[in-house]
Amino acid sequence: YDYFQFTLQYQPAVCNSSRTPCKDPPDKLFTVHGLWPSNRNAPDPEYCKETTLNVTKIGHLKAQLDIIWPDVYDRTNNVGFWGRQWEKHGICGSPTIQDDVNYLETVINMYTIKKQNVFEILSKGKIEPEGKNRTRKEILKAIRSGTKGKRPKLKCQKHTGMTELVEVTLCSNRNLTKLINCPDLFKPSSQYFCPLIGIQY
Repeated sequence: YDYFQFTLQYQPAVCNSSRTPCKDPPDKLFTVHGLWPSNRNAPDPEYCKETTLNVTKIGHLKAQLDIIWPDVYDRTNNVGFWGRQWEKHGICGSPTIQDDVNYLETVINMYTIKKQNVFEILSKGKIEPEGKNRTRKEILKAIRSGTKGKRPKLKCQKHTGMTELVEVTLCSNRNLTKLINCPDLFKPSSQYFCPLIGIQY
């Protein structure tokens, strides 16, 4: 892999854009979707080897992970969600990611210590979740001001005629030491492309 994508999802938009209803009302927050080893010019690695999350080793992390990395569809299944992310993506992050516990700790570290919390970044840029229409430029400017100018990847989705901001991805180099410009953005032809104007958040 060449780099990592750290993808955060805006809970209300995720619930709106899903065929599966969310069991609990969503919080107006961006929480973690996953940390994914990725390639610029090849398919991203997935399911690199047989593994399962060792649930007995993660007790000390659970309270923090429940807050920053919930399964938005079913909060009783957070551990299952982290397990699926580890099996599909995390295991492929070796040697930067050492094991399952290190994968979870790395996510906590990125969200809290490295301040890659998109909700806070947008808020500092005076963009709050008010259900207002925003321009793509406004959103990008706010995020870049909190990421040393690096370009994020935005994902939007249409819901009852409105376009909602669903996910923001921040990209890091392959050893997770610094943010980089996200290389692989959604094309205008994609259903996930964010238009210039009229993005609801």
